[in-house]
Amino acid sequence: MSTMTLLPVIDAAACCAPLTREPLDPAQAADLARSLKAIADPSRLRLLSIIAASEGQEACVCDLTDALDVGQPTVSHHLKVLTEGGFVTRSQRGTWAYYALVPGALDSLSRLLVSA
Repeated sequence: MSTMTLLPVIDAAACCAPLTREPLDPAQAADLARSLKAIADPSRLRLLSIIAASEGQEACVCDLTDALDVGQPTVSHHLKVLTEGGFVTRSQRGTWAYYALVPGALDSLSRLLVSA
């Protein structure tokens, strides 16, 4: 079994002030762009909202496939992008994969976009 390295989602407090306070340096801009790309898709936003609204902020891939009305390979691709982006984690239980929202991942991203 291969292991997947999660990329850290930007922590607004540790990384930088909201975009309206000071310019991002090139590394910060690249990190933010990577995070935004991971969620810049209607299907991935729906997956995130379904997972976030599920009990315990966790959902089985079987439920996610049915909810999106697309094929399993497409759902798996979107979940892989969200996992690599640091927004969800994956755990295997028997034959099913479960995806859970990473605590604070969306909050960290939103803090960067809110002017204070």
